[in-house]
Amino acid sequence: MKLWRKTTEEITGFLDQGTELTGELQFSGTLRLDGNFHGSIARGDHLTIGEHAIVHADIKVGEIEIYGQVFGNVEVERQAEIFPTGRLHGDLLTPVLIVQEGGVMDGRSHMPSEANSEPSVLVRERTRLGSAELE
Repeated sequence: MKLWRKTTEEITGFLDQGTELTGELQFSGTLRLDGNFHGSIARGDHLTIGEHAIVHADIKVGEIEIYGQVFGNVEVERQAEIFPTGRLHGDLLTPVLIVQEGGVMDGRSHMPSEANSEPSVLVRERTRLGSAELE
């Protein structure tokens, strides 16, 4: 399992499995959550939701990788990626969405277009999004 996107990128924060946290979380850099979180998450550059994480939060970050479960609305500046073990139950706003085979998104997605860039969706192989099957 990939811990972060670039090998040169360091994790600046980590909440391990078994950790439970409630509140408003703000961070800079890269944060990996493997525990349980309830509240809101904002202002981060890169958020990784680990395979064992259960997150009940509205999230606003630069990029997100979802390996675990997220319940809440997510707003992403650059890219959202849902991995095979990832589950998103909520609405998503992002210019780029990647859903790998087995990843699940149960909610609405909105992909705003900017003047100089086109939004894109990449669905790898057969992926279940809500109740629709895409190939």
